Amino acid sequence: MKKAIRGVATSLAFIVLMAVVARITFAWDQARKIPPGVLAIVPFQQETGNIAYSLAQGKGFGSVFRTDTGPTAWLAPVFPLLIAGIFKIFGTFTTTAFFAAVFLNILFSSAACGPVFFAGKRIGGLAVASLAAWLWALFPNAIMMPFEWIWDTSLSALLAATILWATLALAESDRVLDWCGYGLLWGFALMTNPALGTLLPFLLGWLACRGTQAYCGLGESRQRWKRVALATGVVILCCVPWTIRNYTAFHRFIPLRSNLPFELWLGNNDIFDEHALNGRKVITRTEETRRYAQLGETAYMQEKWQLAFSFMASHPGLELRLAGRKFAAFWTGVESPIKSFRETDSNLVRGILLCSLFTAVGAFVGVLVLWRSRSAITFPLAVFPVIFPCLYYMTHADLRYRHPIDPVLCLLTAIAATSAWELVRAREHTEAGAATEGAAGGAGLP
Repeated sequence: MKKAIRGVATSLAFIVLMAVVARITFAWDQARKIPPGVLAIVPFQQETGNIAYSLAQGKGFGSVFRTDTGPTAWLAPVFPLLIAGIFKIFGTFTTTAFFAAVFLNILFSSAACGPVFFAGKRIGGLAVASLAAWLWALFPNAIMMPFEWIWDTSLSALLAATILWATLALAESDRVLDWCGYGLLWGFALMTNPALGTLLPFLLGWLACRGTQAYCGLGESRQRWKRVALATGVVILCCVPWTIRNYTAFHRFIPLRSNLPFELWLGNNDIFDEHALNGRKVITRTEETRRYAQLGETAYMQEKWQLAFSFMASHPGLELRLAGRKFAAFWTGVESPIKSFRETDSNLVRGILLCSLFTAVGAFVGVLVLWRSRSAITFPLAVFPVIFPCLYYMTHADLRYRHPIDPVLCLLTAIAATSAWELVRAREHTEAGAATEGAAGGAGLP
């Protein structure tokens, strides 16, 4: 019986099935509480839905605020194209289209159990692999996100987990085809969520410094750098068509997306300065849509860039406090987690706060465990929680922006948990051995 239970508990297929069931159950429970007319429209009232609508209407990749403002590079192309395809098949702004998009997100989110499992197995064996996959399968944020956000969030989580797994596997390969495949994976990831690109130079740099064996000469090192250059070239080639399209549309170099100035301004403006004269106290979508339509995307972004940097330069003390608030929001979902935990009357919110904090601490401990053990794979795992969030400490943050690295955080938490369990077992074994020796000595046995 124990063997059978262990076999089921460590079965990737069963874990993925449970992940799908958990996500579908949550989606069904939430959907029955919301009127169908709301589900058909409200989830698509954001940039992804607006651009997808423009594509489905044959007007091209544009109209980011659902007004006819022409082409845009606000988002990378992959996910809006997917939603546009759903609109074409299931109708524009229908409940069927919404549920199709949710189901697609559920598949992406559940599939992330795979790379998490295989990366964990490579790092720490079956125990780490199965625990990491179970953590991701039942992680509250991962269960909620496919329903709550019709965005690239769930797909980005799958891509981030796959990138980690592929990076660990590629460290042991010199096959040209493998390195080309790695470049294609990164190219698709950048065309889905350019924020993942913050990890690219660090992971490629780590791969360049590792070979299938310890380096014995300069020739092997050169071969490794050639493989890295090949993968980099494939990544660039994947981005070239989109970059050419952006240059044609805006007559300036936009390799991935254009909205960084807006995101930077959104988290750094006079609304945060209570002493600002004539400062706005609220940012409205209506006003920003009007301003965007008036200036056009290029001038609008230039204005936001100037406003953001002017504010940051003139408020250094406030910027430090804002960075602290963004740090808390990224890792817990709210800027004041203790206050929110006390004041909320929702057990779901409390559970999300606790699980978010648990995985944040678990990830830190997991990195520490790897570092203390002098593991060769410490660096590629550590860059996910260390490097990726830095972009959001500068702009603005919540759990949705953290979600792409959540599978890796679950993996690091599993590493920490299994290490703690092994430590407890080793201590119990030592104490049992000492007690046995003491009893033998008391009985006069040799």
